[in-house]
Amino acid sequence: MKVIIVEDELAASENLAYLPESIDDSIEIEKVLESVTDAVEFFAQPYDAELIFMDIHLADGLSFEIFEKVEVTTPIIFTTAYDQYALKAFKVNSIDYLLKPIDEEELLEAINKFKSRTPEKVIDKQQIDSLLSLIGGGARNYRETFLVSHRDQLIPLKTNNIAYFRIDTGIVKGVTVDNQSYVMDNKLEEIEEELDPAKFYRINRQFIVRKDAPESIKYYFNGKLIVTLSPACDEKVVVSKAKATAFKNWVNS
Repeated sequence: MKVIIVEDELAASENLAYLPESIDDSIEIEKVLESVTDAVEFFAQPYDAELIFMDIHLADGLSFEIFEKVEVTTPIIFTTAYDQYALKAFKVNSIDYLLKPIDEEELLEAINKFKSRTPEKVIDKQQIDSLLSLIGGGARNYRETFLVSHRDQLIPLKTNNIAYFRIDTGIVKGVTVDNQSYVMDNKLEEIEEELDPAKFYRINRQFIVRKDAPESIKYYFNGKLIVTLSPACDEKVVVSKAKATAFKNWVNS
């Protein structure tokens, strides 16, 4: 059975590639896609996969945008970090899900459910509209302030004043437009979930940047990009080839 993975986080996609094959040796990963743009281009062409694992938040938007641009009739198991109330609604909509971090037993149950299903078109417009309504679509409220510790006080750090978030020697920091650095209590993945994707972009595993933070973008080898940030960063900031097109489209939007 051939499977497609739509996931922009390297660790998550590697886990998704390993676990199904370890559970069922008949499973073969046909393709790993990292963005809405890549997925639309891929699904517009013939492919052999029988099942898709798909994350909701991708590098350049929500995965539901894929279905607005191209028809996908292959069964889909969504991977998500939404809370239990939202997950119940996925069940109501007859679309399976896996809650991150993915549990092997739950993965096996989802695969068995797929194998025992009756043939039908799994995704339709009504389901997508329901899911978009569930997560608030464009009306979602995003984090405006992070309360951070600084010396002997707590400071409300406005997201509008943050140029980028970074992992520095294992510590997540928020760097402001005036080049002040604050230690964050949240993981970078948690911060990413709470930010407006129109304003902030996860360019790699170490950085989330605000739209006006890139000062210049240079081509690098093998289709990668090097981003110069403002305020200046002491680390080379590289965008992978897989994310390069989506990142340029985001900056240019």
